[in-house]
Amino acid sequence: MTLRQHINKHIHLATPVVIGQLGHIMVSVADTAMVGQVGVIPLAGATFAGTIYHVMMLFGIGVSYAITPLVAATKPTDRTKHLHFLQNGLLLNTIIGFLLFGAMMALVPAMGLLGQQTEVVDAARPFLIVVGSSILPLMIFQTYRQYAEGLSNTYDPMVVSIVANLINIALNYVLIFGHFGFPAMGLMGAAYATLISRVLMSVFMMAIIYKSWIGFQFRFELDAVRRLFKIGFPSGLQYVFEVGAFAVSTIMMGWISAEAIAAHQIALNLSSVTYMAATGIAAASTVRIGNQLGARDFTNLRLAGLTGFGLVTIFMAVCGLFFILFRQELTALYIDEVEVQLLASSLLIIAAGFQISDGLQAVGLGVLRGLTDVKVPTLITFVAYWVISIPLGYVLAFELDMGPTGVWIALSAGLSLSAILHIMRFRKKLTRLKVELSK
Repeated sequence: MTLRQHINKHIHLATPVVIGQLGHIMVSVADTAMVGQVGVIPLAGATFAGTIYHVMMLFGIGVSYAITPLVAATKPTDRTKHLHFLQNGLLLNTIIGFLLFGAMMALVPAMGLLGQQTEVVDAARPFLIVVGSSILPLMIFQTYRQYAEGLSNTYDPMVVSIVANLINIALNYVLIFGHFGFPAMGLMGAAYATLISRVLMSVFMMAIIYKSWIGFQFRFELDAVRRLFKIGFPSGLQYVFEVGAFAVSTIMMGWISAEAIAAHQIALNLSSVTYMAATGIAAASTVRIGNQLGARDFTNLRLAGLTGFGLVTIFMAVCGLFFILFRQELTALYIDEVEVQLLASSLLIIAAGFQISDGLQAVGLGVLRGLTDVKVPTLITFVAYWVISIPLGYVLAFELDMGPTGVWIALSAGLSLSAILHIMRFRKKLTRLKVELSK
């Protein structure tokens, strides 16, 4: 394949995945923007609860990603093996979903111990209980989605994500503000809207994929579960380490003020949109690398990886420029308070600076996952965020009195280090693969 063909193939495969990934985060964006119209405390409460939820959610999503490279590396005609990964993946992901929900419920009583304002904690607790329960249908959706993407079917998950997101926005309008005879529920309206939309999302995806099950009987395979867990658990930890660092940064913002945490959430929400788009490109890279690895085609495997890095660099550079040029207009969409808008705008400038690093580290994880290389990338992620970013953020924010700006500079440092090390790891793997695949 030529480089042009690789680019076209990558864009064709990645575009629906990017839109689907945006569907996940747009639920949070819609909730944040609409709750922000209610006030600072509800927005801070949603941020605090959402921080805990997103760590759990992205761990679950990371675990579910194991299905994609295993299906992608299997012969297209081997339907039996495909379905074994799907069915055993559904079992594993359902168990993970229940465990994550239990972990969130266990954290609810302890939320007051994290140094947040009492009003923020009181708003966050019931929100987390309702939104936390949406992890179960989300994990079911993810199972079917990753199976479909492993078969290069990225269109159906995209459509389902778009429909579910539109339902969520409509329900937000009705339940948050009280329209069409419903009471105005404020923050809790957003929570129930998220839960309902995710239940429907899982039902829609199951209905689409169910036809593949016709005439096939389930068989539990311990080996399949082990292979899924061996790839999925470290992949989940990668997200926990990265998103967990942002979660800790949110808690540190709460030590400063409710305005700081609200501004942080706005900037984080916007940068999360571009990050999730980058993970869509990364997911496409995982599929394409897995396909070429299964075909033992080193030349096209290398080009597929480089294409992913190139596309995400261009995309994230454009996003960074957009943040700089429209930072005031973007922050004004969330809240009317000028103090919060100004602080969020200043944080968006820093976010613009780390867009390329964020995209490169996301695709780095994706291409390495396609090679089923997850242990070393997980260690890299841990060091970059928990050894570098978090301690540095505390020092800059509180010891050097840089406040929210210091926290975000530290996050940028962690993302940049992670990107560099993942690219170096991919180059090292390529050197080994060239020898192995030539035999």
